[in-house]
Amino acid sequence: MIDPRLLLALDGDALDLPDEGMIAVFQPPRDADLPGLDKDRVQIIQDFKPDYDAWSARGYNVVRHIKDRYAACIVCLPRAKAEARAMIADACEVCDGIVVIDGQKTDGIDSILREVRDRVTISGPISKAHGKMFWIAAPAADFFVDWKQGPALTDGGFWTAPGVFSADGVDLASALLVDALPEKLGAEVADLGAGWGFLSAHVLTRDTVEKLYVVEAGHMSLECARRNVSDDRAEFLWEDATDWQPPHRLDAVVMNPPFHTGRAAEPQIGQAFVAAAARILSTQGKLWMVANRHLPYEAELKTRFAHVEEIGGDARFKLFHAARPLRQRR
Repeated sequence: MIDPRLLLALDGDALDLPDEGMIAVFQPPRDADLPGLDKDRVQIIQDFKPDYDAWSARGYNVVRHIKDRYAACIVCLPRAKAEARAMIADACEVCDGIVVIDGQKTDGIDSILREVRDRVTISGPISKAHGKMFWIAAPAADFFVDWKQGPALTDGGFWTAPGVFSADGVDLASALLVDALPEKLGAEVADLGAGWGFLSAHVLTRDTVEKLYVVEAGHMSLECARRNVSDDRAEFLWEDATDWQPPHRLDAVVMNPPFHTGRAAEPQIGQAFVAAAARILSTQGKLWMVANRHLPYEAELKTRFAHVEEIGGDARFKLFHAARPLRQRR
């Protein structure tokens, strides 16, 4: 967590942030307090919809991508190294002052520290709470131009980007689900947690589909999906799939739900996706789902649907078909 390191840096006068101007904070954890920062001067840059909403609810100025130039920038490193490098390059490009870089050891802060130190002079680091914080005092955009990345076309012919799930190619679980989908899916379908659009592209090969809702919480993932799914039947929605509400109930849902936000598995995320699918499907609606074999989704599926069957998979993944959602009593 950034808070103890930021507090230590500011209280010890090691880190001297400017007295005026906006401070951009890139992808801070949603439960961070950001001690020592004037809320009115902070702009949170966050493209993950649940975290965007959480910071907005706390009264912060939140944007999903860079809007301005800043007096200082604070980068909270993600786990994906390519994404971390791109964020540092973006921050350096739009910052007129100090660029602070913070991260946990488990997320690769030590290797990023070495790489940055090879390019520019740094101050710090400060070590605390299983992480490190360091900063670049002088403008350094020219030193990180080669780290900038955005959506790019892969060898497989799909657009992906750093930090997007399965950025290097087709996810094996999604490929299994595609092979199991029936020819007739119904007229109105949703792909919950659509990522960069692999499942969506295959759903739209079905002639029965008249409308597909491509629902994804990661804005960069959704931008990739827009490039990968060029069909007028698709509607792209930057939403948290677990609370999204369609205009009316749907005929089918397909999904390969995420199962972690950190390193440890969090099956409650997939369970929330199952509950969401049951809520938005019609009384005769059907769910087609793939999951890691070790994750406990069977009980939630049976609680939410009258008919549940495992329809295949392999040693790593299991495929489910569920039908006739059960309406929960209020």
